[in-house]
Amino acid sequence: MAKEKQIAIKEAEITNNCPECFNQQLKLTFYQKHTFNPFYHRTTDVVTHEIKCKKCYSIIYPVNWTEDIERVFDYYNKLVQPDRAQVRFTTLFFILLILILALVAGGIYLRMEGLI
Repeated sequence: MAKEKQIAIKEAEITNNCPECFNQQLKLTFYQKHTFNPFYHRTTDVVTHEIKCKKCYSIIYPVNWTEDIERVFDYYNKLVQPDRAQVRFTTLFFILLILILALVAGGIYLRMEGLI
């Protein structure tokens, strides 16, 4: 079973007012989705975001955003450069691939020699 992780790619401290407690300490974090499997590690192009208050620890959803928060979010959204989407194979994948190719080649060799 593949594991999925949200890895933070950019964090920013913003000084807009929290809609819940009116504190001016908010944290904006952008995450990129990564999938881990025994055979490969996949980086997707899915980027998510979260704005959290540092005092009341509440997550500010887009419904509660003020115009100032939207403006700051748009600015930081343009600055985010996610890792490119790619698939990296693990050592286990290459070992199994070489083993299967060796078995197929051995079977073909034995078939051509008439031993099977």
